[in-house]
Amino acid sequence: MADTTAASDDGVLLPEPAHGDDGPIPGLPTVLQTLRRLDSGPRGLTEAEAEDRMARHGANVLPAHGEASWPRVLIRSLRDPFTAVLLGLGLVSAAVASWGTACVILLLVAVSCVLRTSGEYRAGRSMAGLRGLVATTATVLRRPDEDAPPDAREIPVDDLVPGDVIRLGPGDLVPADVRLLRTQGLTVHQAALTGESAPVPKAADDTASAASGGVFDQPQLCFQGSGVASGSATAVVVETGARTRFAAAHGRGGARREASAFDRSVHGISWILIRFMLLTPPLVLMANATLRDRGLETLPFSVAVAVGLTPEMLPVIVTICLARGASLLARTHGVIVKRLPALHDLGAVDVLCLDKTGTLTQDRPVLDRALGPDGQDDPEVLRWAAVNAWWTLQLADLPAPDALDEAVLDAVHEDDLTAYDGVAALPFDPVRRLATAVVRTPGRLGTHTLVVKGAVEAVLERCALTAEERDKLLALAATHADDGLRVLAVALAELPHSRLRSSGGTPIARSRDLVPADERGLAFRGFVTLKDALAPTAAEALKVLADRGVTVKILTGDHPGTAARACRDLGIPVPPDGVLTADRIERLDDGDLATTASRTTVFARCTPEHKARIATALRAGGHTVGYLGDGVNDLPALRAADVGIAPREAVAVARDSADVVLAEKDLTAIGHSIAAGRHAGGNIATYLRITLSSNLGNVIAMLAAGLLLPYLPMLPAQVLAQNLCFDAAQLAFAHDRPHPAVLRRPTVLRPRDLLRFIVGFGALNAVADLATFGALAFALYGPDGRDDQAVFHSGWFTENLITQALVMLLLRAGRHSAEGRRPGPIGWAAGALTAVGLLLPFTPFGSLLGLTPLPAVYYLLLAAVLVLYAAGLTAVRSRAERHLTDPGRMAPGASHGP
Repeated sequence: MADTTAASDDGVLLPEPAHGDDGPIPGLPTVLQTLRRLDSGPRGLTEAEAEDRMARHGANVLPAHGEASWPRVLIRSLRDPFTAVLLGLGLVSAAVASWGTACVILLLVAVSCVLRTSGEYRAGRSMAGLRGLVATTATVLRRPDEDAPPDAREIPVDDLVPGDVIRLGPGDLVPADVRLLRTQGLTVHQAALTGESAPVPKAADDTASAASGGVFDQPQLCFQGSGVASGSATAVVVETGARTRFAAAHGRGGARREASAFDRSVHGISWILIRFMLLTPPLVLMANATLRDRGLETLPFSVAVAVGLTPEMLPVIVTICLARGASLLARTHGVIVKRLPALHDLGAVDVLCLDKTGTLTQDRPVLDRALGPDGQDDPEVLRWAAVNAWWTLQLADLPAPDALDEAVLDAVHEDDLTAYDGVAALPFDPVRRLATAVVRTPGRLGTHTLVVKGAVEAVLERCALTAEERDKLLALAATHADDGLRVLAVALAELPHSRLRSSGGTPIARSRDLVPADERGLAFRGFVTLKDALAPTAAEALKVLADRGVTVKILTGDHPGTAARACRDLGIPVPPDGVLTADRIERLDDGDLATTASRTTVFARCTPEHKARIATALRAGGHTVGYLGDGVNDLPALRAADVGIAPREAVAVARDSADVVLAEKDLTAIGHSIAAGRHAGGNIATYLRITLSSNLGNVIAMLAAGLLLPYLPMLPAQVLAQNLCFDAAQLAFAHDRPHPAVLRRPTVLRPRDLLRFIVGFGALNAVADLATFGALAFALYGPDGRDDQAVFHSGWFTENLITQALVMLLLRAGRHSAEGRRPGPIGWAAGALTAVGLLLPFTPFGSLLGLTPLPAVYYLLLAAVLVLYAAGLTAVRSRAERHLTDPGRMAPGASHGP
C-alpha cells in the first residue's frame, strides 16, 4: 500500500482525506503503523520519553495571541480618523498662536484616547479571564520506566506529547488530534469543527470507512476542539500544539479583516470634515483680503471658523457613548465588547447570520412521531424503540444513553419498560449502525423478543421484505428526512430460548450470547421520527429581532431539511427558494451570490469557506452583517462579518477572533446587545447631525457677515467661548436615552445622507442667523440704535447659543421625541445653554470676552426670529422624517440612523 502520509520528527501528520470500502483506508495508517511511527504502544510512554518529547515538540498549547499593552492600545487609538482631524486642527491653532483653541482641542484628544484605551484594555483583561474557564486536564497512561505497568493519571492538557495514550469518556474534551485504538459506542460532537450538530460515530476499526471524503469524517480520527457525546475510547496522540487542525484554524484567525461599518462611516465623515476644514480658512482669507483689504490678521479668525465647523467633542462623545453601552452590557447581561466600535456595528446590523444549534435549537433531539409501516401513528413502535434503548443501556453497561435514545426514553413511562426482562444486548456500533436488545415478554414463555433499532437502511436490509416493500419504506423514510426529521427504524424477531445462552441465569450483554447473525429475517415494525428541541427563548428573541429590522439567516453544516424544519417550527418564513445548498453556492459567482443571499433564509451543508463567502456577499449587497459562531469552522466568517459574536463557551480561538463575547449562546443576549448598540449609535448620529448642521449654519453666516460688516462678526476668543459652551452642553448626548423608535431600525452613519442633512438644516440655521443680522441692524441703526461692535458681537453670541439649544431639543433622535417627556439630560443642557447665552453678556467674564448687555428691543426681535426658526425647523424635520421612513428608502441596506 502506498504511504501517502507525511511524517513529522517523531509523530505522524494527519493524512489527506481518503477512504475505501473493503480494507484499510488508503492514506490513513493502521493502528500498528501509527504506533510504530510514534514509537509508542498501547501502554503509553514512560516519563523519560514524555519529557524528551516535550523538549522537542513543546507544550500542547495554541500559538499565543498576546494581549496588547496599555501604551500600545493608546497609540492605536490615535489612528482614529476623528482624533487625527482634531489633532491636526490643534497643531494648526498652535502654529497661528491660538493657544487657547489649541489647548482645548488637545485636551479633548487626550480625554478621548484615554477613555477608549481604558475600555478596550478592560475588555482584553476580561477575555483573559474567560480563557481560564476551559477544561485543562486529560487522562493519560504513563509509566515510571520501561518495565513498569501503565498508570492512568490526570495531567494538564499542556503536558501532552505525540505518542501519549489517553482515555476518553462522556463529556470529555478531546485534548489533541488523536488516532483511536479502542472504542465502545463512541460518538463525538464535532460542531466546533464542522458545524454538524448531531454526534458523529467513531470507531477504531481499520476497515471502517468515512461517510465522505473530508478529514473530519474519518471515523478513526478525533480532533482537538471536539467533545465526547457518548461511549468511551482509548486513543494515541498524533499531533499537539501548533500542528493540530485547531491550531491551523487559529492561524487563519489572525488574518487582517476588512473595514467594519463603523470604520467605513468614520472615514467617510472624516473626509467630509477635512474638505470643509481645508476649504473654509482660504475662503475667509481671500474674501477679507479682496473685499475688506484685510490680510493675515484674519488668520486667527479663519482658524476659529474652521474650529467652529469641526465637532471637537466627537471623539469624546463617541467614546463615552460606546463605553457606557459596553459597560452596561457587561454588568447586566454578561456581554463583553472587546472592540468599542463593534457596539456601533451591532446597532447597525440588519442581517444576523448564525448556526441553528444552540441558538434556534438545543443540542438534543425530541420525539416527533412513532409511525407504523403504513405511515400512520402507532404508539407500539415507540414502546419497542424505548425497550431497545432501555435494555441496551442497562445490559451493555453504558454510562449514559446517547441523545437519540434519551429522547425516546423521555417519551415513555418507565413502568412500560420494566415490565420486560432483559436477556442480552449488543450496543450501537458505528459500523453496523444499529443496536439490539433481547427481552422476555410477560406471558410468553419459551420465546424471547429480539428488538433492533437503528439507521433505516441498516435495519431494512435485515428485514424479510420484498424489494418493492423495501423501496416503499425507504421512500417514506426519505420523505420524513427531507422534512428535517431524524428517522430510526424498529424491527422485531421471535427467538426460541435455546438460541441464546445466559450465564447463571443472569442477563449479560456478551457477543458470545448474542451475535450479529441473530439480526436476520426481522419483521419490520415501524419508524420513530425525532426533531431538534427548540431553544426556549428562541421564538421570542426572533420576534424581537424581526421587530427591530434584523433578518436572521441560518448558515449550517446540517441537512437543509433539518435547518428549514427548525425555522418553520420557530415561525421563520422559508419560501420555496429560501434554501441554498453548498453545491449551488459553488456554482454562483460573487455578484450572483450577493443577489441570491439577500433572499435566502437557509444555507445548508456549508463549509467554513462557504460561510465566509456568504457573509462577504451580504456585505457587498449593502447589508451590515453580524455573525454568531462558536467553532473553528466559524473563524473565516467571524472575520468576514462587520461584527463577529461568540459565546463564552466557544472554542478559545473563536472567542479571540470575535468582537463581542456573550455569556451564553442565546439570541436574547444578542437582542440586548443590538439595543445597546442602537442607543449608542442613535446618540452619536443625533450629535453629528445637530452639531454639524448648526456649525455649518454658523460658518455660512460668519462668511456672509465678514463680507457685509466693516469689522469681524465675532472675535476669535468669542468663537472659542461659544464652542466651549456648546461642547459642554453636547456631553448630554452621551447620557441621553433615545426615543424607542430608534430601536426599530439599524443606526447607520451614512456620509452622503449626513451631508444632505447638514446642508439642509445648516442652510436653515444660516437663514436664522441672517435674520438675526437684520434684528441687530435694527437695534444698532434704528431710532435708538448704537453703532457698537460689542453689541453686535453680544447679540450674535446670544442668538447662536439659543438657536443651538433649540436644535438640540427639536432634532433629538426619534419622531416626536421632544413631546410629552421630562427634560432629561438634553433638556437640562439646552436650558443651561440658553441661560448662558442670555446672562453671560451681563457678567464680568462676558466683559473680558468683549460682550456687553443688549438693548431690550433686541430681545423682542430675537424672540420673533426664534419662534419663526423653531417653526421652520419643525416643518423641515417632519419632512425629513417622512422621507427617511418612506418604504422605498428602507430597502435592505438603505436604513439610516435616527
